[in-house]
Amino acid sequence: MMSKIDDRLAALGIVLPEPAVPVANYVPFTTHNGLVTISGQLPLQDGKIFAIGKLGGEIDADTGRYAARLCFINLLAQLRAATGGNLDRVTGVLRLGGFIASTPDFTAHAGVMNGASDLAVEVFGDVGRHARSTVGVAGLPLGAAVEVEGLFAIA
Repeated sequence: MMSKIDDRLAALGIVLPEPAVPVANYVPFTTHNGLVTISGQLPLQDGKIFAIGKLGGEIDADTGRYAARLCFINLLAQLRAATGGNLDRVTGVLRLGGFIASTPDFTAHAGVMNGASDLAVEVFGDVGRHARSTVGVAGLPLGAAVEVEGLFAIA
């Protein structure tokens, strides 16, 4: 029997990938007292970075928004691992942090980050509403255009 969240993912046409392996000296997630902190996830699709470059440069806002959505899908893959495979244990998407590689004059960071935020609400409903920060940065690991980290509450 599939869980409620698995049913929602299937309805959205989302198949979660295998969780990405860290590229440096850190763990993909930590858990403590009902909280799961997930390290920043890149916009991986089929094992490759979907968007390489900078918003306001070679990457447009729609592509950036889709990259942020992919980052959230990769957060979900890590979250599934952290919950022992049961995303129904998630009681809150508490915070998302978005990092947008961008040119100095790019100012639409919030709209790009909505790719992740909108999907959080699509998947979890009201439990998916969250606090967030979104910042523009000069560069991200492996040249990715977007990176998203998350803090979740679990039962």
